[in-house]
Amino acid sequence: MKSTGTSIDNKFISTYILLSWGVLMDVKFIKIPVKIPEGANVIIGRSHFIKTVEDIYEVLVTSVPGIKFGLAFNEASGKRLVRYEGNDEELVKVAVETALNIGAGHTFVLFIRNAYPINVLNQLKQVQEVVSLYVATGNPVEVIVAETSQGRTIIGVVDGYPPLGVESEEDKRERKEFLRKIGYKK
Repeated sequence: MKSTGTSIDNKFISTYILLSWGVLMDVKFIKIPVKIPEGANVIIGRSHFIKTVEDIYEVLVTSVPGIKFGLAFNEASGKRLVRYEGNDEELVKVAVETALNIGAGHTFVLFIRNAYPINVLNQLKQVQEVVSLYVATGNPVEVIVAETSQGRTIIGVVDGYPPLGVESEEDKRERKEFLRKIGYKK
């Protein structure tokens, strides 16, 4: 496999790859910023079946009393609709918008409030249809998408910012105090 060229415009980078058997493959890489509403966290994952929205809905409402959420799932075949559920109109709207912007089949986008990802991650991982999770955070997120003539896929995510240094003994003390303050450690 050999890269034969790259072009850049305002929206994406196109890379043309010459495969060993002589086929030219055009792949576009697109950066999709995710707008996280105030006080919310986002979880983005991959799932494989239409019942994803109902199963994730059930997991959320039975895991954390009072959780607010919006969920959107991109079908990859059939009608290829964005399926959605939720109990918070704002979060449902932003989940649908984000799923459409990402545009990758079998991708789900979940925004939550009144809970943290740590409260629901294990339950989400146990949903039969969930294949993998890309990110679970309240940090700024950029989704890196590859696009071919068939469709789109998530290549990865940028979660937050790069480190500025290594924690000191004082930073360790603050970390430990914080975890106890919020009740995650005794």
